[in-house]
Amino acid sequence: MSIGNSPEDERPFEDVEGVSEEVRPSIGRALQQARIAAGLTVDDVSTATRVRITIVHAIEADDFAPCGGDVYARGHIRTLAKHVHLDPDPLLEQYDAERGGRPAPTPAAPLFEAERIRPERRGPNWTAAMVAAIVAVIGFAGFTLFKGDSEAGSKASVAEGTKPSAGGSASSSADAPKPTDSKPDPTESAIAAAPRDKVTVQVSAVDGRSWISAKDHNGRLLFDGLLKQGQSKTFQDSSQINLVLGDAGAIQLYVNGKKIEDDFQPGAVERLTYTKGDPQVG
Repeated sequence: MSIGNSPEDERPFEDVEGVSEEVRPSIGRALQQARIAAGLTVDDVSTATRVRITIVHAIEADDFAPCGGDVYARGHIRTLAKHVHLDPDPLLEQYDAERGGRPAPTPAAPLFEAERIRPERRGPNWTAAMVAAIVAVIGFAGFTLFKGDSEAGSKASVAEGTKPSAGGSASSSADAPKPTDSKPDPTESAIAAAPRDKVTVQVSAVDGRSWISAKDHNGRLLFDGLLKQGQSKTFQDSSQINLVLGDAGAIQLYVNGKKIEDDFQPGAVERLTYTKGDPQVG
């Protein structure tokens, strides 16, 4: 199949004899006509939207099977429509009507290439909090034991007619560890425990299940599969983590110990990149 590098080399589908001109065009034909009207080639659209060339060709031919499922097909239709200046809502309504209504978001095979770069999530480090609490308890116990021994020695000295040295008591009190009444906050401990010389990303499926893919800064695949509801995955790299979320609306992210607040829509496909400096404002 020829990809075509010039919009003039492409022509919209020929009208079928006997079909009224008032009949609504198919989704693929509407997208193709809008693309050609905008003076764009398939290569232009694929480069700008990150949707693979073969998928763009298939959608314009009304073949949605290569998208990998209804959720991803709807996401691609929305992305392509916006890029060629079409309102995606009528096309999505037409897509749903032709398939008996809008389906519930379901995971599908990762046969797509999409979209944005952005900034995961690191849960509270309970181990660090527990260690801090144990150290505080040990310190307090040591201080109590030391104080008891010091008081016993002072009483023995008074009984023998010796006066305990005020300087020595002051020195002992100054050197003795002081008890602490406060315990470390788990959230602050988790943020402090995030390595500053690395990027740490946690992905949690809190509102449903989603297919995810994660790569390090060299492009090495760290994970590629389905994350079921309630499951989490944590990824770490020296400089960069690249994510693709199949259903971003079901995912909660923590990056370098901080929660990412982003309005991801159910069924939306997101491509995200995080570094050691993230999350960044804007």
